[in-house]
Amino acid sequence: MKLAQRMSRLGTETAFEVLAKAQQLEAQGKHIIHLEIGEPDFETPANIVEAGRQALSEGFTSYNPSPGYDDLKDAIAKDISKSREISVKKENVIVTPGGKPIMFFIILAMIENGDEVLYPNPGFPIYESMIEFCGGKAVPMRLHEENSFNLDIEEVKGQISSKTKLMIINSPNNPCGSVIDKENLEALSELAKENDITVLSDEIYSRFLYEGSHHSIASFPDMIDRTVILDGYSKTYAMTGWRIGYGVFPDDLVEPISRLVTNSVSCTASFTQRAAIEATDGPQEDSNRMVEEFKKRRSIVVEGLNNIKGIKCAIPSGAFYAFPNVEGTGMSSSEFANKVLEEAGVAVLAGESFGKYGTGYIRISFANSTENLVAAIDRIQKFVESKS
Repeated sequence: MKLAQRMSRLGTETAFEVLAKAQQLEAQGKHIIHLEIGEPDFETPANIVEAGRQALSEGFTSYNPSPGYDDLKDAIAKDISKSREISVKKENVIVTPGGKPIMFFIILAMIENGDEVLYPNPGFPIYESMIEFCGGKAVPMRLHEENSFNLDIEEVKGQISSKTKLMIINSPNNPCGSVIDKENLEALSELAKENDITVLSDEIYSRFLYEGSHHSIASFPDMIDRTVILDGYSKTYAMTGWRIGYGVFPDDLVEPISRLVTNSVSCTASFTQRAAIEATDGPQEDSNRMVEEFKKRRSIVVEGLNNIKGIKCAIPSGAFYAFPNVEGTGMSSSEFANKVLEEAGVAVLAGESFGKYGTGYIRISFANSTENLVAAIDRIQKFVESKS
C-alpha cells in the first residue's frame, strides 16, 4: 500500500518507543526504572474520579457540542481569567481530547505550504513534526544551556521573515524545565506584534513552578487577540489517560477551529468533561501536594546527577524534567541513552529526540518515586564509572 508523501514528514514521540523497548527488556526479566515518560506517577484525585463515575451513571455517554460543554468552558474561562490576569469569555474556549489537537488544529488552520513557524528547540517533538506534516517550514529557536535553557531574543529577531506566521513557545518547557521570564515574554510579544505573528503559548506545565509565578504572553497589551493558550488536565491533575485539554482562542479562530474539531474527533468525551469541571472548581490540595513532591524529587535528581563525573545538570525551574549534559562522559546522548537502558536498566530519552539542539543531553523525568530516583542515580553513576 502506497502512503501519501506527506507521511514521510510525520515524526513521532520517542518516549513511547523507548517505553516499548524497556517493556521488552522487562519481559525478558530485567528490572527497569522508568524515567522516560512524562506522566505523573500519581492517581487522579478521588473527587475527580468520583465526578467521572457519577457522570457515567447519569448517562453522560453521548455526543456533546464540538467546542465542549458550556459549563466546563465557563469554568475554564474563569480560571484562566484569574490565573493569567486577563479577561476570557467561555465563547473563546474550545475543549479537545488532550492538548495535542490544539497544536495540530492551529497549524492546520493557519499554515500554508512554505509558511514558517518558529518553535523552541530542544522542545516537544510534536511541534516540529506537525509543522512539517502540514507543509510548513519549522524554524528552531535555540534554547541555550548557558542562558538557563532560554531564548536569545536578538537571535529570534534575526530568524523572523515575511513568511513567519506562527511562533510556538512553551513555558515551563519540556524537556529543559526552563521558564521564560516576564522581560523576555514582553520582548517576544513585541516581536509578534511588530511582525503580525500569531503565538501558540503551550502552558500545560503552568502549575509546575518551583520558584516565582506563572506569566502568560497573552497578558501583555494587545496580545490576547493574537495568542492561543494551550492548557489541560493531564499533568496538573494526573489525568493523562482521560484525554482532555483545551485552547483559549482569539475570536477569529473560534469558528474554524471548532469546525476542525467537528471534522476530526467530533467532540471530547462527555464524562471526562464533567470530571474536568470538578478538577477546575474543586479542591486543589492534591495537585498542590504533587507539585511539592516533584520539587523534592528535583533536588534529589539534580544533586545526584551533578555528583557524577562527566555530567552537569542545570536546575529546572518548572515542569518535572531534568536535562543534563552528558558530553563529559565521552558518549553521545543516543549512545548514553541506549547503553544506560541496556546495561544499567534505567530508561531515559536522548536529547536529540527533542530536536537538533538537544544533542549532547538526555531527558530524565522525575515522575517516579523517591526510592526509584535514588536507585536510578546510583545505577547511572556506576554505569558512567564503568566506562571511564
